[in-house]
Amino acid sequence: MLEAAQGAGQHFLYANLTNAQSKQDVLEGIAESFLFPAHFGKNLDALYDCMTDLVHKAGSQPGFVVVLEQLPDNARFDRESREQLLDVFRDAADFWGERKIPFRCFYSFQ
Repeated sequence: MLEAAQGAGQHFLYANLTNAQSKQDVLEGIAESFLFPAHFGKNLDALYDCMTDLVHKAGSQPGFVVVLEQLPDNARFDRESREQLLDVFRDAADFWGERKIPFRCFYSFQ
């Protein structure tokens, strides 16, 4: 996927979340992997802001390929938590889609 993103001139954002067990762990893992600013609020609203407004204000964007590998599937990060997280990426896809910017998100579970 990295090669495909690079070939298309798009940003490749990858987070390996193998060690994450909770929503907080997942958000911290994404923030670290995606190089979010230190002031990242580590909540879903802040994630959305970083994936949309913050990047949009940085200038013209070529597109995005996002990979979330090994999302946890346990009592501390249950189906509802996972869906809330993925909703943020769906909303980000809508945000970029309205601007005619490609945005793709791939994910896997532990």
